[in-house]
Amino acid sequence: MHHQTARQVFRYRSVQSGVTVEMVIWSLPKPSAERPHGLKYRLYCGRGGRCIVRYDNEAGKGDHRHYGDLEETYRFASLEKLLKDFRDDCTRLAGWRWR
Repeated sequence: MHHQTARQVFRYRSVQSGVTVEMVIWSLPKPSAERPHGLKYRLYCGRGGRCIVRYDNEAGKGDHRHYGDLEETYRFASLEKLLKDFRDDCTRLAGWRWR
């Protein structure tokens, strides 16, 4: 049996004034019930090793986001909206400046 793996399609990492932003997005070989959009992602913004905001869709949890210790479901509409929501949260919560 041939096993297909996810293919990384985007990676970004930057640190400004002690705030780290990392974004990694993979394209899956095929959509699934848990990831109907066919993407796996981890978008992280933190300071000093502590999460300020994180969006991800780890196995068994589906699309969701973290605000510090709070976790809530995230309704995935499109990759563009996901990135906009994450960027907006980084700006609002961490004072991040996108360049």
